[in-house]
Amino acid sequence: MKVFQANDIKNLVLIGSTKSGKTTLAETMMFEGGVIKRRGTVEEKNTISDYHEIEHDRGNSVYATSLHTEWRGTKLNIIDTPGFDDFIGEVVSSMRVADTCIMLINAKNGVEVGTELHWNHIQHYKKPMLLAINAVDHSQADFDSAIVGMKESFGNGVTIMQYPVNQGDGFNKIIDLLKMVMYEFPEGGGKPAKHPIPEEEKEKADKLHNELVEKAAENDDDLMELYFDKGELDEDEMRKGLRIGMMKNDVYPVFCLSAKHNMGSGRMMGFISNVCPSAADMPAEQSKKGADIVCSSDGPLSLFIFKTVIEPHLGVLSFFKVTSGVLETGKDLVNQQTGNTERINQLQVMDGNKRNPVDKIYAGDIGTTLKLKSTKTNHTLHEKGEDFAISPIEFPEPRVTMAIVVEDEANEEKVSEALDDIQREDPTIKVFYAKELKQLIIQGQGELHLSLVKWRLKHLYKLVIDYKQPKISYRETIRTSALANYQHKKQSGGAGQFGEVYIKIEPFKEGMAEPTDYKVRKKEEVELDWGGKLVFYNCIVGGVIDERYIPAVQKGILELMNEGPLTKSYIRDVRVMLYDGKMHPVDSNDISFKIAGKMAFREAFLNAKPKLMEPVQELEVMVPEDLMGDVMTDLQGRRSVVLGMEAKGHYQIIKAKTPLAELDRYSTALLSITQGKGSFTSRFSEYAIVPNDVQSKLVAQN
Repeated sequence: MKVFQANDIKNLVLIGSTKSGKTTLAETMMFEGGVIKRRGTVEEKNTISDYHEIEHDRGNSVYATSLHTEWRGTKLNIIDTPGFDDFIGEVVSSMRVADTCIMLINAKNGVEVGTELHWNHIQHYKKPMLLAINAVDHSQADFDSAIVGMKESFGNGVTIMQYPVNQGDGFNKIIDLLKMVMYEFPEGGGKPAKHPIPEEEKEKADKLHNELVEKAAENDDDLMELYFDKGELDEDEMRKGLRIGMMKNDVYPVFCLSAKHNMGSGRMMGFISNVCPSAADMPAEQSKKGADIVCSSDGPLSLFIFKTVIEPHLGVLSFFKVTSGVLETGKDLVNQQTGNTERINQLQVMDGNKRNPVDKIYAGDIGTTLKLKSTKTNHTLHEKGEDFAISPIEFPEPRVTMAIVVEDEANEEKVSEALDDIQREDPTIKVFYAKELKQLIIQGQGELHLSLVKWRLKHLYKLVIDYKQPKISYRETIRTSALANYQHKKQSGGAGQFGEVYIKIEPFKEGMAEPTDYKVRKKEEVELDWGGKLVFYNCIVGGVIDERYIPAVQKGILELMNEGPLTKSYIRDVRVMLYDGKMHPVDSNDISFKIAGKMAFREAFLNAKPKLMEPVQELEVMVPEDLMGDVMTDLQGRRSVVLGMEAKGHYQIIKAKTPLAELDRYSTALLSITQGKGSFTSRFSEYAIVPNDVQSKLVAQN
């Protein structure tokens, strides 16, 4: 198989909302490049990209799929990504290694919520972007409305390269503003005929062409000077200006096409080949220490693992981008994160599930290898003697949490091993055992995301699980001070047990004044594993309790703080003053004072107006403006405090704080309210006092 240098490699990621046509476009590009002889369709379940059983069942992409094609001496690596934001991890990892993002916009729907989410990641990674308005042959296509929505969402960088002459049913003509010709496609698509621009389109085409020339010129001083001198730029000069603008994230060229009928795909591929940046054109990769890693075959060998797949009967498949140097089979490389040496025994270029063996891969190219021992996603492999790690992919935090119930307890270990595999493949899935809740917890991007895990366990591992709402990690605290004393006395023949303590407890807040009721001999602040503090004061005078028993009193208090008296939740943010007590010269010991401390603390706690605290999440909900009222009503029914709103294009972002207990099935509820057009992010904010009626119910349940 032919190998390519960095100057001739263009790494592309196809992104956009579900049903925008990414998989169909990928298939068409491979067909246009001659890699495949016949185009498959999503409906017939025979595309190169969507080859997994679950994708055939659902009729849309679930995984990012690596493909390649060629166009006039240029290799185009294509990564087709899912449209649902539940699978955003697949998009982010693909975007991280891409040189250009191709954002597909459905001509009927315009800019959608998923599109906005992808745009945020493009801005974060500062990737060049090309916009493709697809399905202009749809009966309800509206190219002009799509342009308006794109400019509102992405700004004035949106630059029209083409527009359809006859969008909708019967579409077959495009005006190209760079070449200033009209392309007319034959029935069934394919190679178009070139015609002069019709008279009735001349005025519109000239106006848009001039805007394109100005956009190309404004990105380079020399081009601007040429433009002022000549009043025009030729094609090559325009291409140069557009490339500079794309690299600066100031220009987002817009193409129109029907991927389904192969109209416009070849022209866009020509632009990609001629104008879009190659792997060598992109800014150098950054190490975590800030050093440049230049994409050159002459540099020291290094590669970045951006995706891991565990194939049944095959093993671990690692997807990588060669960031520098030339990778050959048989090479020994060092894993920067683990220090282990990995041998590269096989190299392949992937087209869906087809592995194409190669002997070497040059800087800037994407490939795969099998059976690396300890290498995972986000790891760096490099030659011995080097010492750097490439900046990692920043995956989004989980938004949905569920508890796992294993149908057959005998399979718990197998389920755990399978979930380890799934986590290794998908870093946006997190699985852990919550000691506090005594539950196996799984977190993901949404309920659809977690349903995929369930499907995989059943169909690939033959393991059955179910989900249920996890318990809530409540906290207990107090709102006032209280005094208590307790005497522990036990006699059962021989040495007995005796310990008596007097304590005062108070709510603790950072920065509060030190106690003045008692003389403090020693203060100890205990940072609790579950958040908050215990501040313990030894105020004993006169030796009424021996110094050696003081730690036992504190240990007893901490033991109760592990399981509070209201709901058996953790206690936090309390300070305790041990100010008096008694001991026995024979019967006193550590266990006696531990029990006395625990029981005194329990009594004082119950007398100090105990309160439950609940975890509160900070939400950002993105919804279409016309559906904002319904979403707000739902949030208020979930005890939310709305903090504010801000506009973003046709969407509103609602910012709110909502108790975690009220977010059960919120992902599904939001999809229902917004007809699939809403999305949200969630992160922990704080612990807050539970309302009295809610507390009464929770205490009664325990």
